[in-house]
Amino acid sequence: MNAWNSRPWRRLLALSLVLALAACQAPSPGNPPAAGGETPAVKTTNSGFACPEPQPRLPVTSTALNLFVWTEYIPADILECFGLVYGLQVNREEFSSNEELYAKLEAGAAGYDIVHPSDYIINVMIRAGLLQPLDMSQLPNLANIDPEYLKLYGDRAAYIAPYQVGSQAIIYDSERVPNPPQAWADLWRPEFARHMVFVDDSRIIIGMTLLSLGYSVNTTDAGQLAEAEAKLKELVPNVKLFDSDSPKTALIAGDADLGIVWNGEAFLAQREKPSLQYVFPREGAITFEDGFGIPKSAPHVDAANAWINYVLQPDVAWLLLQDYPYTLPNRAALEFARINHAELYQAYTDSPITNTPAATLLAGARVEDVGAALTQYDRIWTEVKGGQ
Repeated sequence: MNAWNSRPWRRLLALSLVLALAACQAPSPGNPPAAGGETPAVKTTNSGFACPEPQPRLPVTSTALNLFVWTEYIPADILECFGLVYGLQVNREEFSSNEELYAKLEAGAAGYDIVHPSDYIINVMIRAGLLQPLDMSQLPNLANIDPEYLKLYGDRAAYIAPYQVGSQAIIYDSERVPNPPQAWADLWRPEFARHMVFVDDSRIIIGMTLLSLGYSVNTTDAGQLAEAEAKLKELVPNVKLFDSDSPKTALIAGDADLGIVWNGEAFLAQREKPSLQYVFPREGAITFEDGFGIPKSAPHVDAANAWINYVLQPDVAWLLLQDYPYTLPNRAALEFARINHAELYQAYTDSPITNTPAATLLAGARVEDVGAALTQYDRIWTEVKGGQ
């Protein structure tokens, strides 16, 4: 007999439906009464997620929001919920590298309301006049960011609303790599040839090569850059795949045994394949921070402000722990998860991959703006990748 057809299950299901309906109709902190005492109807995404109401709801007259953001990095429920709760069209275009983002905006691409830069390219965009300062009066939920992690942004916080932070380090499959790498320099070992997947990011890969030589990831010394170029030319032919869209895919499938990935990708990969391990190299991991900025030419600034403030809500931002668990600087979201999603919160806090202290990230190698030397980095990357 099918247990789901038994009468007790039917009674339980009926009771659950009644309780669910009552919950939808009752006011709550995330679903306050509308003007006149009416409760706003709960908006639900295609996945069944009940969208939190904006707290606070900002005045928005625009009918669209145009995003230019990283590939596979924003939970689908957040994207859908924002459109539903504000009643506007969300248009999303994606990029796979900071260089792609910058090149498009620097070439004059217009129409974007939100961009999503990270690391050194933030300062490059500020210097180029591509971003407008944030209107802090429109972004009260910025107060949810942990001040210790906010230090990672420095003066850039005037232009960028923090989203996530994290690291780039080495990942390997403990079942397939008997003598795992412990340093960036180990990646040049012959037994790793054609078994590696790297993120397709020039500053990270050139940076880790510089670290392996004992130099700064931000050096502008021509001799040091030439030395790094020569060494990287030895390594690139041994890289099986460059992938910034989903580097974890090759590791989970067994198409690669080790490589360089972001910590969030490593955590998700390990969740599916526990034999995958994440190593902070002896020379130091490369750290990052990213966030949302508003281009100077944004046509829908009101919607852009509403987007940033909505994503920073605790009952929205916690979704990052579920879908893209990098290091979350939103302390209010972590507290919300601790109370409402204890298992997810515990998995995050117990993992050294994701729950990296701000002091550790501050002590890591951080990619910065190198000014005019950026053209030299771009030339090196073009040449070494061209010879792959």
